[in-house]
Amino acid sequence: MTARPSIDPQRALQLAAHTFEIEARALLGLAARQGAGFTGAVQAMLDCRGRVIVMGMGKSGHVGRKIAATLASTGTPAFFVHPAEASHGDLGMVQPGDVVLAISNSGESDELAAILPALRRLGITLVAMTGKPESTLAQHADQVISSAVAEEACPLNLAPTASTTAQMALGDALAVALLDARGFGEADFARSHPGGALGRKLLVHVGELMVSGDELPTVAADTPFTEMMRSMSAKGLGAALLVDGDGRLQGIFTDGDLRRLVERGVELRTLGAAEVMHPRPKTIRADALAVEAAELMEQHRITAVAVVDGNGRLAGMLTIGHLMRAKVV
Repeated sequence: MTARPSIDPQRALQLAAHTFEIEARALLGLAARQGAGFTGAVQAMLDCRGRVIVMGMGKSGHVGRKIAATLASTGTPAFFVHPAEASHGDLGMVQPGDVVLAISNSGESDELAAILPALRRLGITLVAMTGKPESTLAQHADQVISSAVAEEACPLNLAPTASTTAQMALGDALAVALLDARGFGEADFARSHPGGALGRKLLVHVGELMVSGDELPTVAADTPFTEMMRSMSAKGLGAALLVDGDGRLQGIFTDGDLRRLVERGVELRTLGAAEVMHPRPKTIRADALAVEAAELMEQHRITAVAVVDGNGRLAGMLTIGHLMRAKVV
């Protein structure tokens, strides 16, 4: 029975450190290799009225998918097309006015070479990302970005390692240069990441999370204390809201207020709602961002805030629980 292979821990750590060193040197060397080709590529993508189509075979293709996703999420419409599939119909995804970013370390990928004439006939702008500036791909390109590295991290100097790391970094550099040129900001990023934490903070509004209508624990000024407590318990929001005949907010009473009155020994059954309410509750508008409500609650150490319209009429109520369930906080 063949023994299972085992590792030499020290050897594994040495190889890891050596890999990091090689790839770090490869990345640091990229800056000196960039020039007109890089800036020309950024300008072409910025001017593009179509999409940036990213292509690559093998490991370069895997990197290309990530680059396309990064570009798309930072304001540059982009997607990946497999070069081999392009030869069998997917080239129809490429239209005049698009920019093609073709990635190949050797610049001699057969699948890319096969579609170069068709790409040229479409009149697209071709950007090559390659480690060989004299390659077939580079010679056909309008702009050439150098991804050359001195060596691979692979001990055999064969498996794409440092070269694909360089490609990935160049893709990030393109995305960063483009988002800066576009003035792409946090709000733009949030719109393309609605499911992320930033999206929730910059896109979710108070009106989307608040309770309103019959769910609100509203009482009038002459409501007896016991009846107000029944309303608070039934609605389960930890507060009651005092409104006048026109629906304008007059005050708020919370569970915390109840606890403090009990601790003081106040006879509660003889009181009315107006006698125990806070007359100037913290309020917010329905069109405010939910994160603003969270900041208001944190600033004043409260767990609920009333939502009012421009005339001071009660529109809803938002609690820390609503914000937590929506993952705003």
